[in-house]
Amino acid sequence: MNARCRRPLAYLALGFVLAWIGQLWLTAEDRTPAAQAQAAESGGLLPDELHTVRLFETASPSIVNVDVVQRRFDPWSRRRVEVPAGSGSGFLWDDQGHVVTNFHVIQRANAATVTLDNQTQLDAELVGVSPDHDLAVLKIDANRLPPAPEIQNGNPNEADAGQPATLTGLPQGRSTSLRVGQRVYAIGNPFGLDHTLTTGVVSSLDREIQTVTGRTLDHAIQTDAAINPGNSGGPLLDSAGRVIGVNTMIFSPSGASAGVGFAIPIDTVRRVVPQLIENGQYAPPTVALGVKLDERLSASVLRRLDITGVLIFRVETDSPADRAGLRSTFRDQQGRIILGDILTAVDGRPVDDTDDLLNALERTADQTTFTLTVRRDSKETDVEVTLD
Repeated sequence: MNARCRRPLAYLALGFVLAWIGQLWLTAEDRTPAAQAQAAESGGLLPDELHTVRLFETASPSIVNVDVVQRRFDPWSRRRVEVPAGSGSGFLWDDQGHVVTNFHVIQRANAATVTLDNQTQLDAELVGVSPDHDLAVLKIDANRLPPAPEIQNGNPNEADAGQPATLTGLPQGRSTSLRVGQRVYAIGNPFGLDHTLTTGVVSSLDREIQTVTGRTLDHAIQTDAAINPGNSGGPLLDSAGRVIGVNTMIFSPSGASAGVGFAIPIDTVRRVVPQLIENGQYAPPTVALGVKLDERLSASVLRRLDITGVLIFRVETDSPADRAGLRSTFRDQQGRIILGDILTAVDGRPVDDTDDLLNALERTADQTTFTLTVRRDSKETDVEVTLD
């Protein structure tokens, strides 16, 4: 065999030797304590799968099932009885026992029971509701939780054994920073089952959905994560395990649990829930502004005038709107209706109707000063308003 033929064979033999050495090196790496510990911990899961498992296990203790009942009069027994009226999901807002869920979950309820991740059932007290946002807040008594289990093997936290278990609210993200395509996780109790997890992505942002009161709510999150019956009120989480929305509905042309899911954005929830906890109800931004609206009158009048906007029905005395010079609708001495200012934009964002106005004003919740565009005497002018 000449030298020209022997050279390729030598290269081939060298390749086999290098591959064999590499395999021995990889096998040795797999046998290191760190590699063995990681493999044992993951149970053979891929890193992406392990992340999802850990997210679910971390969030589950803060996610609850909400069962509601109605009290009805039974003509046969001639007494009031409690009848199951459905169930939904919810999650702990803080360590004080406040639970956030959907308004439509408890809408027709006379009483509600919250089931924790460890299957502890506690009676829930209604704290407040905002039907326009499809949000409700319940409260459970942390002092009624069973004691934590005894800790074995000399754990340093053994002193906590026998003490009441604690409640932990889920961390909260920001919905303004969401991007279409990022991964999301929905956890809830569909069909009355234990916690279940579905995954998907943010399919779209700034969607408009209609709540149970008929109000249009903007900035809703659209996701392809499966939202089934019973998921309502549960959290929509980002990859860091932070709440970015409250699952509220699914649009399904077929009527099945397959379609487009929607969640109320966490930025809206963060504006509404603290008011529900503090006051039991949500004060619309028009209260802080100091104006009263008549939606039917406004729609009727502006439709005849063929213009868009919201007619101010009344301006409260010494309110921010009053100090800014906004005008009310009133009757003159001849009984004629003199139209007040017509709001057409908030900070340059056009306003077509009452829903648009409320949504636009809610976006200015963190501002002390904003600009209203008003139509007055067939002319538009900008008015700067400073809140108290």
